[in-house]
Amino acid sequence: MVATDGAFARWLSQGQIAEARLTAEQHGLLQYAFAFRQRCGDDYYSSRLLSHFLLHCDSGLKVAQIARLVGISRPTASHQQGVSSKEAIQAAHHRMAGRPHGKLLPRYAGPIAEFILTHGDATRYDILDFIERTWGVRVSTVALHHFCKKFGLDRATRAEATAPRPSAGHTAGEPRPVATVPASQPVPLPPPPFSRRGHSTRGRSC
Repeated sequence: MVATDGAFARWLSQGQIAEARLTAEQHGLLQYAFAFRQRCGDDYYSSRLLSHFLLHCDSGLKVAQIARLVGISRPTASHQQGVSSKEAIQAAHHRMAGRPHGKLLPRYAGPIAEFILTHGDATRYDILDFIERTWGVRVSTVALHHFCKKFGLDRATRAEATAPRPSAGHTAGEPRPVATVPASQPVPLPPPPFSRRGHSTRGRSC
């Protein structure tokens, strides 16, 4: 499965990984990863798939080691840790589809807002696909971020708008005061119904 001419050892050396310190599971995993690398090549798509797998398979390898093995930067690998498989494939598609063209116009805000509100699980790449299908415009994720922030469509603004508001006279984060009765002062009981409030003098009978 693995080439015996020292290529696997050189690949591990590229990632600054000592082969003798690998566990049996890690050694087998990296052998299969190297075989994938040999068969599929080191193009962008193959590297993106391999890095996504290695970053999410609980291999016990450090992010920097995986980055060096695959040939990407450490910040890029860290960012890919928080990306789902769907987003990884969408990002690769948009990366290889060509440069963005066109611009987002203010009149797009309404339809984009409707799409976001009716597709709660939509990723930013889903929104970019919607924009391209609707208006034939390709824009970058950065341009989309600034556009959504400008019109209050970004996640942070929408979360703030839907967060419960504190009542008047109460500062957020402070406990609400609770009215209590001191223990030393007994609570007065109400008088029984139809009770006399004091002694009365009986009048003379006729």
